[in-house]
Amino acid sequence: MKAIILAAGRGSRMGTRTADGPKCLTVLAGRPLLNWQCEALLGAGVEQVGVVRGYRADRIAVPGAEYFENPRWEQTNMVQSLRAAAPWLTSTACIVSYGDIVYSADAVRRLMRSPGDIAITYDPNWLALWSARFENPLSDAETFQTDVDGRLVEIGSKAAHVDQVRGQYMGLLKFTPKGWAAVESYLASLLPEAVDRLDMTGLLSRLLAIGVRIDTVAITDRWFEVDTEHDLEVYEAMLGQGK
Repeated sequence: MKAIILAAGRGSRMGTRTADGPKCLTVLAGRPLLNWQCEALLGAGVEQVGVVRGYRADRIAVPGAEYFENPRWEQTNMVQSLRAAAPWLTSTACIVSYGDIVYSADAVRRLMRSPGDIAITYDPNWLALWSARFENPLSDAETFQTDVDGRLVEIGSKAAHVDQVRGQYMGLLKFTPKGWAAVESYLASLLPEAVDRLDMTGLLSRLLAIGVRIDTVAITDRWFEVDTEHDLEVYEAMLGQGK
């Protein structure tokens, strides 16, 4: 299985930390996020890593990686970055990782073992992490619901109550060629400008609406999502305390 890291964006909320390089090069505990991701992916047995580049593509260099480019990274959202890696997605099963998250090799292995054609990981214990990141966890939380068989039934809407969030989507996915074909079939029904605006949770929600099955994998290992400089401060403190 191969893995694709979506690393085209700058991450404007990181302020001056991304002035000279993409968000995936933000340093956490002495290592760029991209290094954390590659270590987990390769440690899980991924055969090869591909990186979708955009902003300051020249700064990204991963030994042995294959590169895909999104030259329109400023005008497009994450789904278009993912489409840049279509040559892999159409030919083999792929793990897909956001470029601003940290996770374990075991989380990747568990996702790889999921039998679904489209599968995502989520954190059922999300509230503790979100409470450390935000004064009001619901200010950033989105709805997430699964059925008794672990299939996704709702994602991505604004949450008004904690019980609407049964887990936090992590930004780590898997697509088989069959699953990717379902994505491309749906995207072909949209106007180009609509595809440009589409983010990943929006895509997942729309796929659910047309009856596409999305499986979920609960992850209780430590993981981080880096959106702001405050996030880095929180995570540095956690790592320093051995959490």
